[in-house]
Amino acid sequence: MKTIGLLGGMSWESTLDYYRQINEGIKTRLGGLHSARLVLYSVDFAPIEDSMRRGDWDGAGAHLAEAARRVEAGGADFLLICTNTLHRVADAVAAAVSIPLLHIADAAAEALVEDGKKKAGLLGTAFTMEQDFYKGRLAERHGLEVIVPGAADRQRVHEIIFQELCLGQVRPDSKEVFLRIVADLAAEGAEAVILGCTEIGMLIGPADTPVALYDTTRLHAAKAVDWALA
Repeated sequence: MKTIGLLGGMSWESTLDYYRQINEGIKTRLGGLHSARLVLYSVDFAPIEDSMRRGDWDGAGAHLAEAARRVEAGGADFLLICTNTLHRVADAVAAAVSIPLLHIADAAAEALVEDGKKKAGLLGTAFTMEQDFYKGRLAERHGLEVIVPGAADRQRVHEIIFQELCLGQVRPDSKEVFLRIVADLAAEGAEAVILGCTEIGMLIGPADTPVALYDTTRLHAAKAVDWALA
């Protein structure tokens, strides 16, 4: 079994799910008392979020690159950045280490393509929904057509993520907002909706809507198990 490297804390609420899902995946595959070999480095999210808000992506990238080097030094064979938004600096992180980076957008896209989906809605932070680092990768590398909510809904989704979910708050009214936006994306032709923020799975899941949801936390964790046991 390879050792999985997790770069977490962005937020720690979703990093908990990574740890649980990866260990559950290893136990399911190997049985008995097996659990995952992994190295977890959890950052202080506040200064990184400040860099993101100010548009200082070089600063955020430098912070995560240093953290990634610590993960590699801890013995990891490959690396996961346990957040969608900070894949904005994935190239800087990958360049800082000699181990492979398992990109979260690739894990999501491979599942969509395998299921025959061609057009998907995307929910996430405003950075993820509006910038090209994520949508562009889905389109250029995997041939997916990606649509996002309108400006007002993008802002509301962003606020719920940072002001509620990243703080561990799960509110019924916010769940209804997300479900309404999911339905709107489906009405615009989305065959599925990507939960492109690792905290969104705290709020909505497949049982809440007939629209196919692709939870990037679950897909990323499952792909990490595949790589660890390959």
